[in-house]
Amino acid sequence: MNQPTTLFDKIWDAHVVKAMDGGPDAVFIDRHFIHEVTSPQAFDGLRKRGIGVFNINRTTATADHNVPTKDQHLPIKEALSRHQVETLRKNCAEFGIELYDLGHPFQGIVHIIGPELGLTLPGMTIVCGDSHTSTHGALGNVAFGIGTSEVEQVLATQCILQYKPKRMRININGQLGKGVSSKDIILYIISKISASGATGYFVEYAGDTIRGLSMEARMTICNMSIEMGARGGLIAPDETTFEYIKGRRFAPQGEAFDQAVEHWRTLKTDEGAEFDVELNYKAEDIGPMITYGTNPGMGISVDSHVPNLSEIPQSELTSYTKSLAYMGLEPGMELVGKPVDYVFIGSCTNARIEDLRTVADFVKGKKKADGVEVWIVPGSVQVSNQAKSEGLDQVFLEAGFELREPGCSACLGMNEDKVPAGKYCISTSNRNFEGRQGPGARTFLASPIMAAAAAVTGKVTDVRELV
Repeated sequence: MNQPTTLFDKIWDAHVVKAMDGGPDAVFIDRHFIHEVTSPQAFDGLRKRGIGVFNINRTTATADHNVPTKDQHLPIKEALSRHQVETLRKNCAEFGIELYDLGHPFQGIVHIIGPELGLTLPGMTIVCGDSHTSTHGALGNVAFGIGTSEVEQVLATQCILQYKPKRMRININGQLGKGVSSKDIILYIISKISASGATGYFVEYAGDTIRGLSMEARMTICNMSIEMGARGGLIAPDETTFEYIKGRRFAPQGEAFDQAVEHWRTLKTDEGAEFDVELNYKAEDIGPMITYGTNPGMGISVDSHVPNLSEIPQSELTSYTKSLAYMGLEPGMELVGKPVDYVFIGSCTNARIEDLRTVADFVKGKKKADGVEVWIVPGSVQVSNQAKSEGLDQVFLEAGFELREPGCSACLGMNEDKVPAGKYCISTSNRNFEGRQGPGARTFLASPIMAAAAAVTGKVTDVRELV
């Protein structure tokens, strides 16, 4: 009788080319995504060895981190950004890899274009030189970020050497409250276990709350698995997954799709399968979340207060006080009513069409507060086109929000979209590290609807008072 097996183990074990006692597994990779930041040295390594890319058909390239989100038809202004994008163009042309460059209808943030194009499918192994590759796990696959030397390894062999992570399951059950979304779920989990609480684990998210989420909401949760130290996160595929995939450009079509679904239905954790760690949370305990510090684990329900010094372990006091000093906050203070300068709605965490619809529904008929700059940055050309076809661009325009062109934008200070030093930004992205959105920028992480509430009030607001 077969031993009950976790979903993670089923996928991982099916892709092991060679297992080494006491060493890493050689794992076959189904889909390798690359972008302009972590690929240049990898291609240089191939040149030095005089070899090509092992399988160009399993390699997908796009430009996202360094691209401007205004006037994308013009040359990139920033010299380093321009150089990195031009280098990606040169490398893809030389090695025969199709590139979704600026101006291409499929261009966008790497973790958004994969699922929306049907390149990301259940049961796959997926890697990218980007930590938020865990996003793809929402469709029921093993997806994780890799380093530049590993990018070269996959380009050269279509395999990667990896030690098998431990397994964790996080169960969320119950009904979410008013104004609470998937972003709040993951920020809540990270606040409970810390930014390092899942280090060494691959996390499966389960429970009826998770099963009730849309695919886009599931992607938000898996996206931020890395922010609690996990190697990746995944959710078992179900009817919601299959319906999302059906008809997408590179997904199986017709009879091939039906056959694929038969296999995808087997991709679930067996009854009785054991995890190294299992955690349980109630959806009713989760409120609209906001971070106050300089890592995603420093989060609270918006109606709570910044922890007092007495609530912080002695070993963490130094880093805690340093973090609050950077943020210009005081222990014990409430964040509701705190004025903000910028609102950024975008990133691979929250720049899908569902996110933009949520914001548009909320702000329709409202105006942004004076003194607040609001950037709406779609995650891809397809999201941008869909938003315009649905008239969301007009809603944003009338509210005083700026709808920009696709890219990673103000998620990270690697392009022109930077938040000035000392300014406060409510952001739907995934990281609030010091300087993440620009040198000296101060970041509050929150959901799209929480960010929209701040945009129209000009301050941190409990969205439940407005919905």
